[in-house]
Amino acid sequence: MQVAWFGKKKQKADDDIDLNHIPRHVAIIMDGNGRWAQRRGLPRQAGHSAGSEAFRRAADTLARLGVEVLTVYAFSTENWKRPAEEVSAIMRLLDKYLHESVREMQEKNIRLYFFGDLTPFSPELRKLIAETEKISETTTGMRVNVCLNYGGRDELTRACRLLAEDCEKGKLHASDITGEMVESRLYSAGVPDPDLLIRPGGEQRFSNFLLWQLAYTEFVFSDVLWPDFGEKEIRAAIAEYQHRKRRFGGV
Repeated sequence: MQVAWFGKKKQKADDDIDLNHIPRHVAIIMDGNGRWAQRRGLPRQAGHSAGSEAFRRAADTLARLGVEVLTVYAFSTENWKRPAEEVSAIMRLLDKYLHESVREMQEKNIRLYFFGDLTPFSPELRKLIAETEKISETTTGMRVNVCLNYGGRDELTRACRLLAEDCEKGKLHASDITGEMVESRLYSAGVPDPDLLIRPGGEQRFSNFLLWQLAYTEFVFSDVLWPDFGEKEIRAAIAEYQHRKRRFGGV
C-alpha cells in the first residue's frame, strides 16, 4: 500500500486530492522563467527571481501535503550556453538563496542536497553548498534535491567511469555489473525514483533530466509558466497522478 510509504494515519480526501495517495517523490523541471519575464517586458533575470519564489512556494506546498522528496532542475550542463549576464544573474540568485536557506532550513525542517558537478562554481558557492548539506544532517523533514550543473547523460557517463575505474583496479569484473551497481554511482544513490514529474512552461520533453530515474515516472505537463505555478497547479498535477494506473511493466 502506498500509505505505508509515509507511515501516516489514514486521512480523508482533501477536496481534489486523496491525502492517502500522495506521491512519495516529485520532480519538477522549472521551465518558463525567461518567457515569463519577456512577456512582461522585463529582463530574463527577473523571471529567474520570480521562479525562485515559485520554488519556495512549491516546496512549502509539497511538504505540507506529505511529499518526502522533491527534486528540481535548477541549472543544467547546457545552461552555460546562455548569455553571460544571464548566467551571472542565476549565480547571484543561487548565492542569495543559499544564504537564506542556511537560516531557514532548521526552522522549516528541510533537508537540502545537490546533484551535479559542482567544480565549475566559485569556492564561496561550493562552501555554502557544503554548509547547507551539513545542516541537513540535523533536520528530518522533506528532502529537497537541487540539480546544479546537472545533465542526465553526464550523470550516466560519470557512473560508467566510476564502474570502469573499479574494473581497472580489479575490484569488479565487467560481467558482474548490475543495474543496482549503476544506481549506486548516480548522484541520486539511495533516493527513491520520482513517482511524478511535473513540467510547467508548455514543453513536453524532459531535457536530459534524470534519464535513469524517470523510467517509470508519471509525467504531467502544464502550459502555465513556472513563476505562475502555484498550489492550484500543484494540486491539479497530483490529482492527475492519482488517476493513473501504475503497472511498472506488469498488467
